[in-house]
Amino acid sequence: MQAPKAKLDMSITIGSVIVCSIFIVATLISADMVKEIFNTIFQFFIKNFGWSYLLLVAGFVLFCFVIAISRFGNVKLGKDDEEAEFSLLAWFAMLFAAGMGIGLVFWGVSEPMFHFATPPHADPKSPQAAADAMRIAFFHWGLHPWSCYAVVALVLAYFQFRKDKPGLFSWTVEPLIGEAGVRGGLGKSIDALAIVVTLFGVANSLGMGAMQVSTGLNKLYGIPNTNSVSIILIIIITVLFIMSAVSGVSRGIKVLSTTNMVMAFGLMALILFCGPTIYILESLIESLGDYFQTIIKYSFFMDTTQVVEKHVGYDWMGSWTVFYWAWWLVWAPFVGAFIARISRGRTIREFVFGSLLAPTLLCAIWFAILGGTALNFELSMPESPGIAAAALKDPTAAVFELYDLLPLSSVLSLITMVIICIFFITSADSATYVIGVMSSGGNINPGNRAKIGWGILCSTIAAMLLLTGGLKAVQTVSFIFSFPFMILMLFMMYAFLKSIMAEFKS
Repeated sequence: MQAPKAKLDMSITIGSVIVCSIFIVATLISADMVKEIFNTIFQFFIKNFGWSYLLLVAGFVLFCFVIAISRFGNVKLGKDDEEAEFSLLAWFAMLFAAGMGIGLVFWGVSEPMFHFATPPHADPKSPQAAADAMRIAFFHWGLHPWSCYAVVALVLAYFQFRKDKPGLFSWTVEPLIGEAGVRGGLGKSIDALAIVVTLFGVANSLGMGAMQVSTGLNKLYGIPNTNSVSIILIIIITVLFIMSAVSGVSRGIKVLSTTNMVMAFGLMALILFCGPTIYILESLIESLGDYFQTIIKYSFFMDTTQVVEKHVGYDWMGSWTVFYWAWWLVWAPFVGAFIARISRGRTIREFVFGSLLAPTLLCAIWFAILGGTALNFELSMPESPGIAAAALKDPTAAVFELYDLLPLSSVLSLITMVIICIFFITSADSATYVIGVMSSGGNINPGNRAKIGWGILCSTIAAMLLLTGGLKAVQTVSFIFSFPFMILMLFMMYAFLKSIMAEFKS
């Protein structure tokens, strides 16, 4: 039987397109003006709302684990007799590819090198700075980001698959605002917000991925490392991810995600055995222990007395931890919606532990291998120009500088660029599917024309972000759109608790 054709909700679609178009047109008129506005907004959010990000994201972590170990943990995200749609391996591959993607490759070497060269709590380039660098990277890519995704995915999956509601963010707060509110202006505004946040969130990473592939092409083949080249890359990969998107979740995204996981594990194995193997393994174990010992302290550390800021010479908390929390929140609508889509039939306990613990461990292994190898070279060869110096100058180049010190440098660089491109495709592929669902009244089979249109718009935003300042623009956009969505998540959690408690009482 053929699935019913999805129809676009024009009020949500038009509202979302208007917001995105304002940004695109303003950038085309004056990229410098937009850049200046971005800088002002960036400073405003860091100085006035940094505390709220730390408090609420820590709350999301607590919420996930409390729900998982409570009596609600046995509840299925679906009907009681439903089985999981995807195998455990395919599920892990898809949620990991969608949830971290390009950012993990971009920061795998660069972030530890930043914290090694400009450490918040130690002397620069010291053994203590190396230990801190790994712990900080584990913290930024561990339980906190995955809890942001898990909260959104849990609530969406519960209402969509167990309560038979449309797969829209507006219906997750239906217990609070009623059906009339969902179908009215408030509900439409919520869904439009989710679409806009998703578009800009994915565009952030698409821009970063294009910048890094451009750097790799420059290093391997001498192709100029310019915005023009990055934009051409965005256009090429847009065509590829649209082709994948129209083939559906079970074919395109599943195959690409599984392929990318195999390649990522292959890359890690090559570096593990070509690099300082014992140092990497010891660093992984030590840094994991350090991470779990200090997670509560750094979940609430705000540098109130500005000791760190004076030490490094800039607002370290705002530029790193607070920015990361904002970035994860911008990614939460699309990653959460996509994880919800692939998690039907799993219990809440299985879902929470699977979507938090397994990806956290994989991220730790990734940083231990790439970041740990770079740190070992920095500590053992202090007289060399240094990977850290390259990272501070150009974050996209750090991983390629590391490869220059390893055997099979060209092979590693080529594999990395292919992985970035596939992450690029899977992230954008997942996003266009999710936005297609959200703009089609929650229909899980959105039309291809909708997915193609949203994919082109997302890539256009990515190109505009490159023109307005690259990484700085990414940071600012994260703050602009993450704050209202973070507030929405609080209402989603409350509505979920209200509904599931009512279910147990009945």
